Amino acid sequence: MARYIGPVCRLCRREGTKLFLKGDRCFSEKCAIERRNYPPGQHGQTRPRFSDYGMQLREKQKVKRIYGLLEKQFENTMSTANRMKGRTGENLLSLLERRLDNVVFRLGFATSRAEARQLVRHGHFLVNGRRATIPSMLVRAGTKITLAESSRQITRIVGALEALERRSVPSWLEIDKDNFEGTVKALPVREEITLPIQAQLIVELYSR
Repeated sequence: MARYIGPVCRLCRREGTKLFLKGDRCFSEKCAIERRNYPPGQHGQTRPRFSDYGMQLREKQKVKRIYGLLEKQFENTMSTANRMKGRTGENLLSLLERRLDNVVFRLGFATSRAEARQLVRHGHFLVNGRRATIPSMLVRAGTKITLAESSRQITRIVGALEALERRSVPSWLEIDKDNFEGTVKALPVREEITLPIQAQLIVELYSR
């Protein structure tokens, strides 16, 4: 399956904000944004001027990179959001937040979404008691995500849970660290998604 394998710190610099793609490194002084807060490339330190289309495109690219989606995956998610009732932008963010790999990351089982995606693919998690290996699987209210018994000694997962105080668990999720289990208490709403995302710009881009 196609995936981005290039340097992810360049993506943060390109978007001009932390996308938290490198786990612990993003919270350290080694973070690329802290050291070189300008776009990569020989023209990176010049002041960019974006048209309306450029601003919309950059916002779409930023969201794609935050959640680790490829272009076709994002288009499909956008199409689904457009068919749902309510505001398309809010529907889009809700669908992205409900992805299983994102929920695993939000619960603190992984330090980045990329790491969470790999853990899900390798079958380390149970969804309502059944093993799940599809990162794009959408969770619902009441869904229980449990770390498999055989995976509870994995150093990376244990370390991620211990470092959970660096970032809080969203109010629509609940984590039971003692039992390695998380619960989706409700579906996420826009007010609970604190990422610096202007979803309306993405809607306008796809409305052209």
